[in-house]
Amino acid sequence: MTKTRTEADSLGNIEVPAEAYWGAQTQRSIDNFPFPRQERMPIRLIHALATVKQAAARVNGIHGLEAEISAAIEKASKAVRSGEYDNQFPLTIWQTGSGTQTNMNVNEVIAGIANESIYGTRGGKYPVHPNDHVNRGQSSNDSFPTAMHVASALALEVELFPALEQLHDALAEKAQAWKSIVKIGRTHLQDATPLTLGQEFSGYTAQLVANRDRIEAVLPRLHQLAQGGTAVGTGLNAPENFGEHIAREISKITGLKFTSAPNKFAELAAHDTMVELSGALSTLAVSLTKIANDIRLLGSGPRSGLGELSLPANEPGSSIMPGKVNPTQCEMLTMVAAQMIGNHQAVTVGGLQGHLELNVFKPLIGANVLRSIEIASIGMSSFATRCVDGLEPNEQRIGHLVDNSLMLITALAPIIGYDKSSKIAKHAHDKGITLKAAALELGLVDEATYNKYVRPEAMTGPRT
Repeated sequence: MTKTRTEADSLGNIEVPAEAYWGAQTQRSIDNFPFPRQERMPIRLIHALATVKQAAARVNGIHGLEAEISAAIEKASKAVRSGEYDNQFPLTIWQTGSGTQTNMNVNEVIAGIANESIYGTRGGKYPVHPNDHVNRGQSSNDSFPTAMHVASALALEVELFPALEQLHDALAEKAQAWKSIVKIGRTHLQDATPLTLGQEFSGYTAQLVANRDRIEAVLPRLHQLAQGGTAVGTGLNAPENFGEHIAREISKITGLKFTSAPNKFAELAAHDTMVELSGALSTLAVSLTKIANDIRLLGSGPRSGLGELSLPANEPGSSIMPGKVNPTQCEMLTMVAAQMIGNHQAVTVGGLQGHLELNVFKPLIGANVLRSIEIASIGMSSFATRCVDGLEPNEQRIGHLVDNSLMLITALAPIIGYDKSSKIAKHAHDKGITLKAAALELGLVDEATYNKYVRPEAMTGPRT
């Protein structure tokens, strides 16, 4: 049997695994919320809470916390932030809506590490107490939303923005390389007027630029922290200017510029900024779906589809059809996008649950925003590397489709009129002949005029 030790909280004694650093409240949460391991609280939230505890140890040291205890808490918090104790945070997302159990999990583990460093005794409440010392001047109600903002801001900087830039640059490189390849455009999935393959891909890069702008527009509010509001936003039991001092120390620790939110009541009772960020991520998902689906369509075939792009062959595509290769990276990215949109739906519902002085869906909101950032980052980076970088245009196929498109007649409409141009297109389609042959056969335009105006390469911009 696993060895245990006895820990205590306000409900009494409880047995905790002897090797664990956590205490009674963590153990009760393990017992009361028996969800599987994959439903654990995102580790970025844990590291962000440890950042809050490290900053609080510094600030509380100024306000009378014993130097040895303050130093031990800071050292333990840094170790947690570094990932050294990731296995000590087993709690599920699905717990109290304030995130209290996870806040206490962090408090207890940091206290346990600190106590071991001072006295060699793992866990416990002496000399470092998880509530009186690690959680001093704080409440779960302000610490957890602070951690949500810190974790999300760091995840954007470290994960999402680099991946977004990587995908943008990969698409931009193709747009530049293919700027002279004239192809037929399509609207309603039907033939339309020509454009260049580079112009088509420039639209994708512009979408990603706009998405980054949308996400960055949220950052000023995301960098405002709830810390200092304590239980209901009044700041009870926190020193004066505690929130401002915490924000300053978190800024030093993370390298990002955080500030104290001007109104703590709003930050505890509502999480509109997290909903806004999730919405921007959902918009990114919409763009990623558009981009991946277009590339999938353009690469369809290779002989019975559009076939304008050759997609890299990353793995066999079928267990029964030899030689088949599927657009798996496109499928991956669109599934990621679907999950991001689903996450946003959950965050939106969570944002609605601000009852009086406290929103009680904090773990769901924080976890789903971080999940979206993580899967989007991995998905975009993989798509850039394993799909976009290896794309090649099938210029022979592209040229064939341009030459046979009926929509080239659009260039003649300003010269001979819409109705005559329509007759030529319909006649060519009905007879299975070229536009030029149809135009000359109907006698609606002479060959010199046709040759002058129906030039696909001249149709990719305004008429000059």
